[in-house]
Amino acid sequence: MSMTQDEFNSFCEGLPHTTHVVQWGGADVWKIGAKVFAIGGWNEGVGFCVTFKTSEIGFEMLRDAPGCRPAPYLASRGLKWIQRTGTESMSDVDLKDYIKQSYRIVSLGLTKKLQKELGLNQ
Repeated sequence: MSMTQDEFNSFCEGLPHTTHVVQWGGADVWKIGAKVFAIGGWNEGVGFCVTFKTSEIGFEMLRDAPGCRPAPYLASRGLKWIQRTGTESMSDVDLKDYIKQSYRIVSLGLTKKLQKELGLNQ
């Protein structure tokens, strides 16, 4: 069984200093320091999908994996974002790890001042 919208929101809410908005056609958008690290939402009749930022290596590994694809809109602009559409090659446990990695990747892009204020990456 795939992660539900409630499970996704609960997991992201549990990460320190996150904020949540609903935008882009009703998607749950999670941010750290006002920068997006995870998006949960319905997509083209596929059901609940989760989109996250990944490393260059992670993107190459996941882009063609069953149940994953380069994230619509974001990846087409050269950004390393993956959308999980199913559990064929990524369990919910792995998905949570990727969401945590996305959170860290995005947090490292915040200003040093903001990272310090939030107690991140010290």
